[in-house]
Amino acid sequence: MLMQLGLTRGLIYQAAGTVLGMVVTMVWRLLAGMPLWDQEVVFVVGGLVGGFAFMWGVGAIDDWLEWCRGKATPLVHGPPRDKPAWTRYFSTDYNHKVIGIQYSVTSLLMLMIGGSFALIFRAELAQADLQFLGMGMYNKLIGLHGWAVIAAILLGVGGMANYLVPLMIGAEDMAFPRLNAFAFWINVPGGLLLLASAFLGGFDAGWTAYPPLSTQGSVGYQFLFLAIYFVGLSSILGSLNLLVTILTMRPKGMDLFRIPIFCWAVLATSLIQLTATQAIGTAFLMGLSERALGMGFFDPEGGGNPILFQHIFWFYSHPAVYVFVLPGLGIISELLPVFSRKPLFGYRWIALSSLAIALVGFLVWGHHMFTSGYSPYLRVPFMVATLLVAVPTGVKFFSWVATMWGGRLRFPTPMLFTLGAISVFLLGGLTGPILATVASDLYLHDTYFVVGHFHATLFGGFVFPFCAAIYFWFPKITGRMYNEALGKLHFYIMTPAFWLMSIGQMTVGTMGMRRRIVDYDPTLGGGLVEARHLETTIAAFLIGLSILIMIYNLVTSAEIGVRAPANPWRSRSPEWQIPSPVPEHSFAAPLQVVGEPYDYGLEEEYVVMDESQAGHAQAH
Repeated sequence: MLMQLGLTRGLIYQAAGTVLGMVVTMVWRLLAGMPLWDQEVVFVVGGLVGGFAFMWGVGAIDDWLEWCRGKATPLVHGPPRDKPAWTRYFSTDYNHKVIGIQYSVTSLLMLMIGGSFALIFRAELAQADLQFLGMGMYNKLIGLHGWAVIAAILLGVGGMANYLVPLMIGAEDMAFPRLNAFAFWINVPGGLLLLASAFLGGFDAGWTAYPPLSTQGSVGYQFLFLAIYFVGLSSILGSLNLLVTILTMRPKGMDLFRIPIFCWAVLATSLIQLTATQAIGTAFLMGLSERALGMGFFDPEGGGNPILFQHIFWFYSHPAVYVFVLPGLGIISELLPVFSRKPLFGYRWIALSSLAIALVGFLVWGHHMFTSGYSPYLRVPFMVATLLVAVPTGVKFFSWVATMWGGRLRFPTPMLFTLGAISVFLLGGLTGPILATVASDLYLHDTYFVVGHFHATLFGGFVFPFCAAIYFWFPKITGRMYNEALGKLHFYIMTPAFWLMSIGQMTVGTMGMRRRIVDYDPTLGGGLVEARHLETTIAAFLIGLSILIMIYNLVTSAEIGVRAPANPWRSRSPEWQIPSPVPEHSFAAPLQVVGEPYDYGLEEEYVVMDESQAGHAQAH
């Protein structure tokens, strides 16, 4: 059975493809009269060949190859024949619901791996002086933690979008199902290359991989560059698919201002991914080429400029922050009306604010470079543009508060995580203008204040909403309820622990603690820095414990949880008007859209299907 799984074949093909690519490269170099061994070139070609060999082995390109040969390739629905149903999650499957679960589970796996790296170096920082990590290993763990978590967030965004968007707009599937499967599976060789980089010397320049360190370090940097290239390709293809799905596959009567607000967040996110991801791909391709082919893009002696890398890198990497958080903010806006039993306040303003954030996000990358040495006159426009992002973000906060005001609030686990997300994201939002202002950023740049701000932004904008989404749609996915007591235990451990961690990081930053530094003076801040580091480490381990509680809850509840009611939250969203778990063919009849999407507390219903289901929908 194991050998029949696409994942198993893909791993075997990747290992064989990597070795084959390396051998062929060495033979070609020998025949061309060059030295047999050049680790930069050999590993780059081996990694590339191995990555695409995985896609062949897993079956993500089989249909396309058959189509090129002139054979019919009809989409196959349902579990594979003569195999258990669970095997479809470990092989190529074209159903968007399966792909959404594949994305989400892989996201949780990468989140645990990246979090484990953080716990290792947090244990080192709990006490001054070196305990068990050397300087090089510490920096390598920092880089691995950063990119593993970033990959996990991108996968989580893909999971929510792939599972929910077609259901929310009444579509049977994504616009391009085969491309959807390809976009997921390309992440797997990317993630493996990222982890494999640790065995090739790792990368010790942090997750930003700035030259000249990244152009002079170990060959592990090349696997990093390839890994991000694969993950970036997934983002581009997935965003294209989502844009086409939202814009062309809505049912009659559902114009853009009647789609669920989460779809607006995904629409804005996809615009960023489609247009900006090429920038980081270009930056890393230039770094890869400089190392493997001797090109001098960032070498001043060869006419290059290392600051060029920062401009290209941050042109993507700051808009990428909104890729991480916009879907999460969409989840907050989606869940608050359900648990407040009130219409979403300012629906159109929230929808347009997502597009505004996406647009302004392309104009702020320079605030990451206030200390880089670029022309001082550029600082003011970047500062002003960065501060302007607070305006559409403030629109969302105002709407959230107005939606809850006077509502009949209920506090199951999804609502708790939604409120936790608002509080944590507010912490990240309030500390953002401090770093956007030139005078204060010049002092705080590259301190732990930045680390605390960034973690508050990502936890509030993604991690808390992701947990809320998992608990909210768990009954829809599995047909069973999760354990409410364990869900609340997860929340009440993670929330105060995160506040302690993030505020501790910001506090030591204001006392002069630099980030990416393995050791510090125990007398710094009168001994308070060491105390705050200990508290931050304890908080980090508590967060890790809470995530394990969530995973235990989800795994056990999927097997023995209480059968879920048809619509346990009394949601008006289209996906809750069909059976749970969702059938293979989601909608038995086309959607008929009436009313507005968030008319809670009113008599009209938003979505009904055919006449036989209308009474059931009205009951909710």
